[in-house]
Amino acid sequence: MDNPIVLAVIGLVVGVIIGYIIAKALEKNNASKLIKSAKKSAASIIKDANHEGESIKKDKILQAKEKFIELKAEHEKVILSRDKKMAEAEKRIRDKESQVSSELSKTKKINAEAENKIKDYNHRLDILDKKQVEVDRLHKSQVEQLEVISSLSAEEAKAQLVESLKGEAKSDAMAYIQSTLEEAKMTAQQEAKKVIINTIQRIGTEEAVDNCVSVFNIESDDVKGRIIGREGRNIRAIEAATGVEIIVDDTPEAIILSCFDSVRREIARLSLHKLVTDGRIHPARIEEVVKKTQKQIEQEIIEVGKRTVIDLGIHNLHPELIKVVGRMKYRSSYGQNLLQHSREVAKLCGVMAAELGINPKLAKRAGLLHDIGKVPDAEADMETPHAILGMQWAEKYGEKDEVCNAIGAHHDEIEMKFLLAPIVQVCDAISGARPGARRQVLDSYIQRLKDLEDIAFGFQGVKKAYAIQAGRELRVIVENEKVSDQNAADLSFNISQKIQTDMTYPGQVKVTVIRETRAVNIAK
Repeated sequence: MDNPIVLAVIGLVVGVIIGYIIAKALEKNNASKLIKSAKKSAASIIKDANHEGESIKKDKILQAKEKFIELKAEHEKVILSRDKKMAEAEKRIRDKESQVSSELSKTKKINAEAENKIKDYNHRLDILDKKQVEVDRLHKSQVEQLEVISSLSAEEAKAQLVESLKGEAKSDAMAYIQSTLEEAKMTAQQEAKKVIINTIQRIGTEEAVDNCVSVFNIESDDVKGRIIGREGRNIRAIEAATGVEIIVDDTPEAIILSCFDSVRREIARLSLHKLVTDGRIHPARIEEVVKKTQKQIEQEIIEVGKRTVIDLGIHNLHPELIKVVGRMKYRSSYGQNLLQHSREVAKLCGVMAAELGINPKLAKRAGLLHDIGKVPDAEADMETPHAILGMQWAEKYGEKDEVCNAIGAHHDEIEMKFLLAPIVQVCDAISGARPGARRQVLDSYIQRLKDLEDIAFGFQGVKKAYAIQAGRELRVIVENEKVSDQNAADLSFNISQKIQTDMTYPGQVKVTVIRETRAVNIAK
């Protein structure tokens, strides 16, 4: 049995070997075919690559040739441009050289002519000098001969001639002066009247005399009760805060405000308008509104001053003087509104100064400021005449000497040094002399009320003083810390005695001293 198995194994081994040999032979055959195919493909690829490389090479060579030709053309253009510029530059240089040479030749020619002229002038100067010497010699000889003939020296003859000319000139001058003076006397008054009449005719203003009463219109009579308040406390608070008498009578839909001071009257009117519009009317609210209105009036005064100087064309006026001009709106002079009067005087001064050939702007400035002394800031200023006070203010705030002198001299308190001063004086008289412009009675009445209040302020502890009821009552508010109830009664008596002694007035004056105590605390 072993032999068949061995034989089988041997046969299997031999079959495997023979199969392996056959596989190797087949693999080798396939490998040779693949190698041949690869070599053939490689040869084809190399051939194609060589062909493509030759094509690319030819294209690159063509592109390089085209680029070269393009660069060569550009280079030639640049060279041609440079050659052209160089040719132009050379041409300009040649032109400049020819021009310079021409200028040099002209300059040489001019220099030669100048040298010839200088020589000629020097020659002429020498001749003139010789002739001058000869003339001087001949003149001296003639003078000596004349002295011998006239038996007078040259100085004596000259003196006699001068004296003769002096006498003749003096006689002619006196005759001319006399004729001029006579002509001036004949025409001066006529020309002055002409200037004044032309000035008055060119300025037309409305004349309205200020009064001491304002009417506050209301929508219905129901508002009167709210203004009066419970037991009259609201109306008393308004009168105490503003110093204006509130008259509530049967006049339909109207309340009358009476006060000689137009500023107080305006504050009361505006305060009432705010209170009625707002609807809250009680003492605390009244005091608050009055304080706010006072500040509003102060601001309005500044605005009025600015508008006035702008309307008149006056520039660079000091802010303090602008405030004074604004306060003029609430002042009067013999019943004539002070701001209206000052504006009119300024316009008159401008026109008259233009007629006389003087600076009209400076004249307007002096005319507007001539009565600023009538708006004093303190009681001490009341003792100084308003013209002097106004001049002092103008000097303080940098006004020119002409303006200051015109302000101070318009009532002849000081000497007039400039022509502007009589112009302001005349224009002030023209404005005040218009029919209906002023009323002496009203001014004296307002002065009497001011004097009443000033008497009250002269006593210790007086906080406020208001003259009401057309001067028939003086209402005095005192400081409760300084004045007791007993002192208040004594103060009322002393003030009444002072008024009786120092003042002249019709009827009676009732003095009411009010002392109020307030206790204020804040809940936090």
